[in-house]
Amino acid sequence: MTATIALVDDDRNILTSVSIALQAEGFVTRVYSDGEAALKALVDNPPELAVLDIKMPRMDGLELLRRLREKSQIPVIFLTSKDDELDEALGLAMGADDYIAKPFSQRLLIARIRAILRRTEVVAASAQGEEPAESEAQPVIERGPLTMDPARHKVTWKGDNVTLTVTEFMILETLAQRPGIVKTRNQLMDAAYQDDIYVDDRTIDSHIKRVRRKFRQVDPTFDAIETLYGAGYRFSDE
Repeated sequence: MTATIALVDDDRNILTSVSIALQAEGFVTRVYSDGEAALKALVDNPPELAVLDIKMPRMDGLELLRRLREKSQIPVIFLTSKDDELDEALGLAMGADDYIAKPFSQRLLIARIRAILRRTEVVAASAQGEEPAESEAQPVIERGPLTMDPARHKVTWKGDNVTLTVTEFMILETLAQRPGIVKTRNQLMDAAYQDDIYVDDRTIDSHIKRVRRKFRQVDPTFDAIETLYGAGYRFSDE
C-alpha cells in the first residue's frame, strides 16, 4: 500500500518542492498551509505520517501536535529553525517522532520518513503477534543494562523504556555496537544522517546531550556515554 504523507507548512515553496519530491518516491501527499486547516483533516482522515512546521500563524506546530495527540498517534516529524532547541525539546516531549532543522535536505527527510514508517509497521505487526520480516530482522543489542531492538526501535535501560528519535537511536546504536571504541563526530554524523548535507559539531553534541538527558530521566546515575575531548564519544558497558 502506498503511504500518504501530510505536509503542514505556511511556506508554499516548501510545500510544493517537498510534495513533488515525495511523489517522485511513490508517496501520496496532502498539503496544508496552516495548523487550523490541517487539524480536522489529520484526525478525520489520518495519513501514515505528518510533517509539521513549528513556526506557523494561527496555530503553530506545537499546538497542532498537542491537539492531534488527544485523538491520534500518527507519526510526526517536525521541521524547525536551526536554533529552536527549546521547541525541539517540547515537541519531542509531546510525542513527535523526530525533527529536522531548516534548511534541510529532501533526501534526509525522505530517509527519515521511510525509517519511521518501517518502525511503525514492525511495531504494528508485533502488536498483532507477527514476527518481523526477514529483511527487517536485526539482532538485538545488549550492552550491560542497555537493550536496543533495532527492528522495533525499542530501547530499555535497566528494564525501563527510553524513547529516542530515529536520529538519536542511530547515534546510540553506532556507539553501542562497539563499546569502548571512540567514535568521532564525523562517524556519528555519517551514521545518523547518511547524506551529503553539512552538519556541524554542535548538532551531534546536542543529540548526545538529549540522549543523556532521556536516560537520566529513568536513571539519574547514567554515565555510559563518555566524552573524549578532542576525539569524540564512546559507550561504556562496564
